[in-house]
Amino acid sequence: MSKALNRPIRVLVAKVGLDGHDRGAKVIATSLRDAGMEVIYTGLRQTPEMVVNAALQEDVDAIGISILSGAHMTVFPKIIAIMKEKELTDVLLTGGGIIPEKDVAALQEIGVGGLFPPGTPMTTIVSYIENWVAEHRNF
Repeated sequence: MSKALNRPIRVLVAKVGLDGHDRGAKVIATSLRDAGMEVIYTGLRQTPEMVVNAALQEDVDAIGISILSGAHMTVFPKIIAIMKEKELTDVLLTGGGIIPEKDVAALQEIGVGGLFPPGTPMTTIVSYIENWVAEHRNF
């Protein structure tokens, strides 16, 4: 449980588009849950709109997108745009998968948080989310 919030951090984990490989997303979801977070896993083949709507309905602190399809330069900007449109500006958008470093920098410039490649230690991801939420969602 997050000391800053006096409640568990709520994280939505999603797979967007036609990317059908979800083992990594399930590993992340389980690790976040084991760290004391409440995790909502949306399953495969979500649209950016579905992800943001679920985040609003579930009142999450963070959205984690797992992407291996190469569509990251389309998916993340679309999700950011919908989040801004729906005034969901105090929620972390993070993720991981196969994302080249030059694309990571471009995505972070538009407001995407940390992006983690395969093999990142789970403790690194958990700490990142906990620290971000403590700094930005302390209410």
